[in-house]
Amino acid sequence: MSATVVKLGSSIVADDAGEIRTTVLHSVCGAVARMHHAGDDVVLVTSGAIARGMRLLGLRLPAAGGGARPRSMDELQAASAVGQGKLYRFYDELLRDQGVPSAQVLLTFFDMSARTHYLNARQTLRKLLDWRVVPVINENDTTTTDEISFGDNDFLAAQVAILVGAGRLVLLTDTDGLHTADPRSRPSAPLVGEVTDFESLSELQIGHATSPLGSGGMRSKVVAAEMATAAGIETVIASGLDQETVAAAIDGRRAGTRFPPRTARYSSFKLWLKYAKPSHGRVVVDAGAARALREGGTSLLPVGVVDVSGEFDAGDAVDVVDGGATIGKGICNYSAGELRRIKGMKSAQVRDMLPRATEEAVHRDYFVLS
Repeated sequence: MSATVVKLGSSIVADDAGEIRTTVLHSVCGAVARMHHAGDDVVLVTSGAIARGMRLLGLRLPAAGGGARPRSMDELQAASAVGQGKLYRFYDELLRDQGVPSAQVLLTFFDMSARTHYLNARQTLRKLLDWRVVPVINENDTTTTDEISFGDNDFLAAQVAILVGAGRLVLLTDTDGLHTADPRSRPSAPLVGEVTDFESLSELQIGHATSPLGSGGMRSKVVAAEMATAAGIETVIASGLDQETVAAAIDGRRAGTRFPPRTARYSSFKLWLKYAKPSHGRVVVDAGAARALREGGTSLLPVGVVDVSGEFDAGDAVDVVDGGATIGKGICNYSAGELRRIKGMKSAQVRDMLPRATEEAVHRDYFVLS
């Protein structure tokens, strides 16, 4: 049976003063325990280490008249280092009291973006589930940087769901789902019960508002839902502050905003390429190559390349663009310097200049449309 991944945002784990929401975590762990004892696999993805660390250190918090969430990387990392172990211990004790073994797993963006690390993470998580252990996952904030951060773990939760081949992703937040506008500023904005067309969401006023100690927002949850549903994973955004809603969402009953799985699915490799592997440059192609990539599912040959920007090595990901529009992302077989030398050349000319060169600049098996 496929797993359920449950993600708790910072506003669910801790209040604005950094105190653990014990009632919320009790209800979540209770629902997880019921599923576990019924034979289902469950994975928890949690935020809140920084909030917990700040509270334990007695730092001035927003609710106590202090400033906003710390912004400097050394402060964030230090607060996380203090809070992470204590936060996991809370989950471990709650689950252990109900006969459920757990394991702490800390991941970084590099673990997702480097293919070997990605596969190793998948093997570890699958083995833990085989052993009937509930992984409790958080970003390793003590070693992350601004450039490699998951953003309140919404992206991380979607990637974990893809990694373990989950059937459902539940994103618990402090609102009851996706509304037509931010309910904090427009309390009368109605709840969106189901989303089947992500393009239709452009008409909604989906904001980036977060809790004082969070770093995500509703938009990042919608992006996570888009990622997960592309892998055939049902996604739900629901309130984690209501016990009945938590139980319903985790059990698969109606709650919050539902995003049904999409029928057109990508392979796990192409999902990794599209959402996890960062691009290191841009390759501009002509109209014929753009049409062939969009409609024909072909490889990109050097003859179709008109410009190259950025510095990258062979094996790095690059954005493939047609003028100003991004067509997709692919693994380039050439370095930026090599591709600049052979752009616009036919295959025979490329072989004369680079005898050991491959025919394709980006092979179709290593390319994914945007």
